Amino acid sequence: MTRADKSVLRLASGLFLAVLLAYGLALPMPFVVCLLAVMMLCKPGPPLPMLKGAVVALVLGVLLVGGVLMVPLLQHYALSGVMLTGAVLYALFFFGLRTANPLTMILVVSFTLVPVAGVAEQALVTVISVALVAGVLVGVVVNGVSHAFFPDPPELPGRSAKPPPIGRVAASWIALRATLIVLPVFVLALSNPSFYLAAIMKTVALAQQAGSARARSAGRELVGSTLMGAWMAMLVWFGLSLWPNLWMLMLWITGVALWSGARIFGVKASAFSPSFWSNALMTMLILLGPAIEDSANGKDVWQASASRVALFLGVSLYAWATVWVLERWRASRSQALFFDRR
Repeated sequence: MTRADKSVLRLASGLFLAVLLAYGLALPMPFVVCLLAVMMLCKPGPPLPMLKGAVVALVLGVLLVGGVLMVPLLQHYALSGVMLTGAVLYALFFFGLRTANPLTMILVVSFTLVPVAGVAEQALVTVISVALVAGVLVGVVVNGVSHAFFPDPPELPGRSAKPPPIGRVAASWIALRATLIVLPVFVLALSNPSFYLAAIMKTVALAQQAGSARARSAGRELVGSTLMGAWMAMLVWFGLSLWPNLWMLMLWITGVALWSGARIFGVKASAFSPSFWSNALMTMLILLGPAIEDSANGKDVWQASASRVALFLGVSLYAWATVWVLERWRASRSQALFFDRR
């Protein structure tokens, strides 16, 4: 069994356990717990030890407190609060790129969700905070369990070298691009938090995906992964409607994780990048979780899901336009500097 095969099995088995814990224990916002678990399961390298997991939870707690303190600033001094939020997002993206830390996305999601929830309702802050902390803890546990069942072989001495970190100039440019993608949706969410909470998580995933996307392929990467995630969510929903219970939900999500994981880790050849498939898998969870809640509350699932898909497509088109405009501006600026020097 190759290393890629084991990575796929770890993703599928870890997500199976995450769905069992999140929905079986009726944790608050269980799809957020599963989403954070996927982020940790897709993280390359060995599993995060419990001590480091506690450190991540501590840093997350600091950001949650900071997010709560941002609420009165956003309510009474909106412009200053938005500018400070943009500065913190830029710092988080820049730090994550320079340190090659895949957990940056969790920190960005935490810092953006909590202030928006606090503006809407203080009780919602507690629910989201518990869901985020539970997601980190569940992610650490399921990642460790999946690595225990499917451990990687020891690294060869000649292949243990890590890729060089991103330079400061490139990291600052990508962090600026990601911040400009997230910040407008964050501002929109302040006007209608209940409608835009899922869009914030989708936008953060798009911002991370846009960091490696080029202007020519950004449309196919960003918009295509959103459509693929919607198709995967619809497939799981149809399968779940045949026999709606927890075990069927676990099996269908595990099957989709195996199918997409084979393309994330290169077991199956694909015309799309691994970030395309990981973003599609996360989009599926973001769409499927609220649909399950809508069904339990007696709401029209198809109408609400169609609204979310339309919103996600709009956000994806905006992210594509942002990448295209910024890359064109950067290219024209570089060309102008070239002629000035000559």
